[in-house]
Amino acid sequence: MREYPIYLAPMEDVTDPAFRMLCKRYGADRVYTEFVNADALVRDIASTTRKLTIHDAERPVAIQIYGREPEAMADAARIVETAHPDFIDINFGCPVKKVAGKGAGAGLLRDVPKMLEITRAVVNAVHTPVTAKTRLGWDENLLYLEDGTPFIVDLAERLQDCGIQELAIHGRTRSQMYRGEADWTLIGEVKNNPRIHIPIIGNGDVCTPERAKECFERYGVDAIMVGRATFGAPWLFAEMKGLPAPKTMADKVAVLKEHVLASIAWCGNDERKGIVHSRRHFAASPVFKGLSDFKQTRIALLRAETVEDVFRMMDKIVEKWG
Repeated sequence: MREYPIYLAPMEDVTDPAFRMLCKRYGADRVYTEFVNADALVRDIASTTRKLTIHDAERPVAIQIYGREPEAMADAARIVETAHPDFIDINFGCPVKKVAGKGAGAGLLRDVPKMLEITRAVVNAVHTPVTAKTRLGWDENLLYLEDGTPFIVDLAERLQDCGIQELAIHGRTRSQMYRGEADWTLIGEVKNNPRIHIPIIGNGDVCTPERAKECFERYGVDAIMVGRATFGAPWLFAEMKGLPAPKTMADKVAVLKEHVLASIAWCGNDERKGIVHSRRHFAASPVFKGLSDFKQTRIALLRAETVEDVFRMMDKIVEKWG
């Protein structure tokens, strides 16, 4: 397929440096950090400031911030800029209750004036290019304005007017969370709006090379963003871009092992903590899906707490099912 930009979506407890570096190696054109809480960053909370850790090898990299007050978001953006990311991204799309329910993330889809105020405040506070990520709307009742214009088409124009350099759109409403199918039709309407001149990034249910190609060709987006499909499969970018990728189960398990070790290093060489942190990846990895009589082996793998035990279990899996 043609060379198209494919980005790693920002995901909490997922897109740490260990995982970002693997995705970059396998062809991710841009990576995003985990969500950075603006209020916690301003208060200098150690666990939050640690999320500003980026490496030159993973560039271009975006640091994503979220919050509900313009002043705090502007202050946070200034702090983020000192880490020298390539982009500062504003999270207007996170649907989880602890974020959206408090008026941040996708919660701002119910308060567009404040969303725009935050955007202007962040853009005016920094010299780094500012981007944003959002959803189609709060719920299906707010997908269209009274004149029939799609909510997201109007919102995209207004965010563009505030000075953002790119807009990523997840093709679901907040109320959908991650249920149902992503609606790329509305993403395409934003991209094809003649008044939009900034790049539009599509996100949602891009899980295969075939779907990636379809989204580029059918909807005309400038880039796509891949999220949950990368769990336990950082090589997905290579597959989507036609680059060399691990083929056999043994090769893919070797990458998962490398990720475990990188996670341990990221967690201060705390073996158990690093393993627990990386479990979601081998729990969701397509490498282990569809294996017959795998349930008990899977449980044992997810209970293992030492590198020796995890690797031994993985080796047994390759020996039996590879």
